[in-house]
Amino acid sequence: MNTAPFPAFGVLLVDDEPAWLRSLSLTLESSAGITNMFLCQDSADVLPLLDKGGIGLVLLDLTMPGLSGEDLLLHIAESHPEVACIIISGVNQLDTAVRCMRLGAFDYYVKTDEEDRIVGGVVRAIRMLEMRDENRAVTSRLVAGGPVHPEAFAGIITRSRAMQAVFAYIEAVATSNQPLLITGESGVGKESFVRAAHAISGRSGPLVAVNVAGLDDAVFGDTLFGHVRGAYTGAETFRKGMIEEAAGGTLFLDEIGDLSMASQVKLLRLLQEGEYFPLGSDQPKWLRARVIVATHRNLAAKEAEGRFRRDLYYRLRTHHVHIPPLRDRKEDIEPLLHHFLAEAAEAMGKAKPTPPRELVACLATYAFPGNIRELRAMVFDAVSLHKGRMLSMETFLAAIGRPECCQTPPPLNPFAPFERLPTFTEAAQFLVTEALSRSGGNQTLAARLLGISQPALSKRLKHAGRQTPIA
Repeated sequence: MNTAPFPAFGVLLVDDEPAWLRSLSLTLESSAGITNMFLCQDSADVLPLLDKGGIGLVLLDLTMPGLSGEDLLLHIAESHPEVACIIISGVNQLDTAVRCMRLGAFDYYVKTDEEDRIVGGVVRAIRMLEMRDENRAVTSRLVAGGPVHPEAFAGIITRSRAMQAVFAYIEAVATSNQPLLITGESGVGKESFVRAAHAISGRSGPLVAVNVAGLDDAVFGDTLFGHVRGAYTGAETFRKGMIEEAAGGTLFLDEIGDLSMASQVKLLRLLQEGEYFPLGSDQPKWLRARVIVATHRNLAAKEAEGRFRRDLYYRLRTHHVHIPPLRDRKEDIEPLLHHFLAEAAEAMGKAKPTPPRELVACLATYAFPGNIRELRAMVFDAVSLHKGRMLSMETFLAAIGRPECCQTPPPLNPFAPFERLPTFTEAAQFLVTEALSRSGGNQTLAARLLGISQPALSKRLKHAGRQTPIA
């Protein structure tokens, strides 16, 4: 069970009436799950409490003995501008409300207002403060250029700078209570990023994964929300849903792009209200898990076509990270190849084979529609057939459908049809230009395709006056 307080920052309730303080605190806890609260009956104690830090939101009564609410609001705005203030007053006067808003109040409510209206305002303020803190964290991580806790991403093999930026973003939003949407093609390893986000979130509860693809609305509701005994025919016992199983941790919904429209409505309400009802029950339960969703679908396109709810789409992408495909980070092919060779050799009880020098350059010419999962399958297939010390390229060439890509020398003289033979300088320049084109401008990969060192290629480019950024 999750014992972490909500929200992460403290909420200070200030009123000289102890009965009202107690009533408001119980309402906020029961209606919105707010537990990180502090109660204060003396306005003179407020500023010293804020000086200690940890308070993000103050609910302030205006009419109090000693330091008035308006004076206190002014002092808070001057000394602690990062703290948001909500006025909850017994006086329903427009000029007073306007004056408080000009002094910096986030909102203004009257004690006679409906409880739902007050609770809703407090929740909105909490979400605003969370988003502000998360945006600052994201900016800080991205400026730093990498994650503070790289060990959380140790299982993700990469040399890509783009992936380092992904790590930094995920780390920055890992502690957020808002949903995280992870998109990327099949096989890019989205689940690895979910595990990393959970590991550095600081949540004490478990990571619970649910693949929602193919679940009809009834099964989706039962899986997530659970049911009470007698909820439907065959429901002979109580069953906890995955939301409750994930309490205090992370609920991961995979293949969210395949969710039916009816189920999308249920998920939207869960995220908006933070509460749900087990099937057959009229007693609400609260969402106590952070929700992460993933999909290989283009949700923006599905939303534009009317096949994915717009309100749910924007709710889910509060935080959004896209995992680039392997073809856009070809520098990762070599370390992934060696990682999978070692993994396959250990699984099959063999010595790790040595890959041919030209294998990486050959694989870099392939688009890998199945991404990392496809490369892993290729390696395991090759190792299963491997017998000698040097790994054969035959299975790789057959898999990528380009048996000619690494054959040297070429079967025909490419200069035979030329009426005028190019000079050595011209021929070399043609080769360099083609290699750079095939490698997408990556000099390291282009050098491998040409069979020369990267410094030698850089020297040749410099001599030719070509300005190509070094990858």
